[in-house]
Amino acid sequence: MNITIESSKLVKPTYNNGNAPTTNHHVCLSVFDKVTYNIHDGAAIFAFNPPTRSNSDIEKGLSKVLLEYREWAGRLGEDEEGNSIIFLNDQGVRFVEATSDSKLRNVLPSKPTKEIQSLYPSHDGVQELLQVQLTRFACGSLVVAITFHHQIADAQATGNFLAAWGLATRGLPIDSTPLCTRSTLFQPRDPPLIQYDHHKIEYMKNMYSKYKTIPDHKSSEEEVVIQKVHFTNEFINKFRAKASTGVPKHFTRFEVILAHLWRVITKARGLHNHETTQIRISVNGRKRMDPKVPNEYFGNLVLWAFPRSKVKDLINRPLRYAAELIHDEVAKVNDMYFKSFIDFASSDIIKKEGLIRTAIMNKTILSPDLEVDSWLTFRFFDMDFGSGSPYYFMPTYYATEGMLFILPSYLGDGSIDAFVPLLNDNLDTFNMCCYSLD
Repeated sequence: MNITIESSKLVKPTYNNGNAPTTNHHVCLSVFDKVTYNIHDGAAIFAFNPPTRSNSDIEKGLSKVLLEYREWAGRLGEDEEGNSIIFLNDQGVRFVEATSDSKLRNVLPSKPTKEIQSLYPSHDGVQELLQVQLTRFACGSLVVAITFHHQIADAQATGNFLAAWGLATRGLPIDSTPLCTRSTLFQPRDPPLIQYDHHKIEYMKNMYSKYKTIPDHKSSEEEVVIQKVHFTNEFINKFRAKASTGVPKHFTRFEVILAHLWRVITKARGLHNHETTQIRISVNGRKRMDPKVPNEYFGNLVLWAFPRSKVKDLINRPLRYAAELIHDEVAKVNDMYFKSFIDFASSDIIKKEGLIRTAIMNKTILSPDLEVDSWLTFRFFDMDFGSGSPYYFMPTYYATEGMLFILPSYLGDGSIDAFVPLLNDNLDTFNMCCYSLD
């Protein structure tokens, strides 16, 4: 893509009548912020049909919404005791304006490729917690791309923010203000009750000395291809019926699609029967905790489920077997588990045992395992600057074999798109099996 950067600036909250709060305050990261990926990376791109609001209007909307989502305009750091914090210093969000002399339909791929990285601001050495790039094309289309630091917000919170940004740009009140209580909401119980073993699940032993860095197991980017798979409603319903035969309650769409992809990818990889394969599944805790945490909570509230299976069982047994594994392991990440984790992560065990988080991006080949993020219920399509929802939405380019994204199709008909990174050598077998009901 031929992209020209026209400007780059910092956008700060705009306070009414000059009533700006002090910039000396900070908030501590929660135990859920600390356990997630400590990286700043691309998130997604959103494509809008013309006519669209001006860059100036969208920038003003961003400045307005930062009044409510002030943490995005802050900076990460540490307090005097070494605790990870967000400085509420209003230093701002990076706002990049760019243009292209091409028509979007001629250059935008249908799936993430290395070329779409030019639509994002660079995140090398970035201090800003949120970055935005607006790229306008010769046809009048607009692409909005965001990068952000994962310790600030999960996908649920980010989706809420994007929807609020659209409302602010249109001059409308935000439909639900964020709940910014990360410093106080997740307190350990007195006395603490650690009911589960969190070793090797959320935290693990640090096997690397202070003189070594965690190895980055690289493969050539040419070896990894991101395959986009489209599942129609008809296909999904057939799969649900097939997997749910004899089950009192049908498996969810997510459970059956993931079960199917797990089996197909395992076949495509050509793994040995005796090997064990597992999936790392992000589990949103908002509706699982008691009392429930409102969807408006701004921050991270995600732990992980790990269904596991021997390859021979996964491939040879019916689809129902894989769907049950997924369902049962996700169900175990319940209120008791979340509270046990809070007690564990709030104790001195992590420091005393020298533990580090398991959420580390240190591989580009996950085989025999998978990792999946489901965005099926988040508000990404509610991002409307005044000309309607995005007509196309795509996750960023992650050349990590085995790292799946599952999201609602931009067609808006209830169908599902899955973005599946595979090794080139496994692509033919995957395509051959992907739409088979067997």
